[in-house]
Amino acid sequence: MSHRPIHAAAPVPVLYIRSRGLPLTAVALTGIVLVAAGAAHWLETRPYFDHTARIPVVVLAPLLASAAIGTSLHAHSDELDRTAVRRWWPRRLLHLLILTVLTTGALALAVPGHPEAFGGPAMVRNALGATGVAAASAALIGARLSWLPMTVYGSAVYLAAPDTAGGAAAVWAWPMQPGPQGAAWAVALTAYVIGAVLLAVRGARPESA
Repeated sequence: MSHRPIHAAAPVPVLYIRSRGLPLTAVALTGIVLVAAGAAHWLETRPYFDHTARIPVVVLAPLLASAAIGTSLHAHSDELDRTAVRRWWPRRLLHLLILTVLTTGALALAVPGHPEAFGGPAMVRNALGATGVAAASAALIGARLSWLPMTVYGSAVYLAAPDTAGGAAAVWAWPMQPGPQGAAWAVALTAYVIGAVLLAVRGARPESA
């Protein structure tokens, strides 16, 4: 009588990481951070430019990072998730928090110096706000399209924001504000909290294959 080898099932965290495609997400985020760091340095060294030249990087890098994070929230086995014995909201929340911490920290290091303007604080704020919008979008319209709302909004703000900081623009054009703007931080943090709560409670909206 032959005996087939019995392979132990992979631990739940490993299965979760594989099902969400997190290794590919990590590669994408690493590439975004490296490109952002190179672009920020190159822009700042151009003649007649200073640290304000990094505005495109501070706006666009968080958009790309939030898109990668948002699409990683897609559940390939939504039916199995719903029938699981253990609650999934802690895993979804931990998933979002870990990627947020790693991404915001790395992006902040990509633009060193000048924290009073478009440096690390502005990058962290924009990454938090954009990720929050992506998480809320994943819960409401699905993870595969979670990049769309923030991309449309961020692009419109980039084109329409006034040159002067503060005032009403600190609220509606928060991605284009310098680091210390309190109103911009309030909007970004609110967006992140709402997005995290929606994702934890509802999960990503089920999508057809």
